[in-house]
Amino acid sequence: MFRNNYDNDAVTFSPQGRIFQVEYAQEAVKQGSVVVGLVSKTHAVLVALKRNAEELSSYQKKVIGVDDHLGVAIAGLASDARVLLNFMKQQSLASKMTYGRPIPLERVVNQIGDRAQTNTQQYGKRPYGVGLLVAGVDETGPHLFEFVPSGMTQEMLACAIGGRSQMARTYLERHLDEFENATRDELIKHGLRALKESMSQDKELTVENTSVGVIGTVAEGKRKGKVESFKLYDGPDVGPLLEASADAGEPATVEAGRESMDVDS
Repeated sequence: MFRNNYDNDAVTFSPQGRIFQVEYAQEAVKQGSVVVGLVSKTHAVLVALKRNAEELSSYQKKVIGVDDHLGVAIAGLASDARVLLNFMKQQSLASKMTYGRPIPLERVVNQIGDRAQTNTQQYGKRPYGVGLLVAGVDETGPHLFEFVPSGMTQEMLACAIGGRSQMARTYLERHLDEFENATRDELIKHGLRALKESMSQDKELTVENTSVGVIGTVAEGKRKGKVESFKLYDGPDVGPLLEASADAGEPATVEAGRESMDVDS
């Protein structure tokens, strides 16, 4: 992309009807590492590839719990994501204190969408350079929403965003019919396999660079229909999930990789 007379702010349309600042923010999302989300009748799963700037640095967090019934995966500028996540946490807490119940998932997603869209109509502000996958559970079951820098939000059956995410989306499209009735473990396996599709051949999923977040409802037993709190698998906890998702003859790599990778800054 090249600089032009219509990209100095986020409130000016080009003659072609484009807002270049929004498009630049969407490019920032594409520079982030890939995150994948899937949803079935009983569970929603978020899977993310973490990056580190160098061997001496830690890996950037990519999957974050907002409330017991709500979790988010990020791709793009982590600092922008932090602002939106703090806002979501504030809204969740306010709902519990005011109404005594968790905030409805669609409402909090619409609120961050409205917040982002406002930045495209006020001079002196810029769009958030981050994309989010929001997974959660309400009285109707598990849901997955996508948020983009323009402020648009939409519910998804499965989604992948970030760098090299097209290959993950291809995997999700190919196996879409299997997700609706998938069990918790099967959904996690599909998520990890989709994530692996987006990686170059010389890279592997490891316990260091992989995060998994799961939320859903209990499918059977006395607690059937009750909400399972959002659970984040990170570090050594990811090892058994990686091994379970590995194809026959392709053992999962559960040790830390040494390759230096760019960070979601």
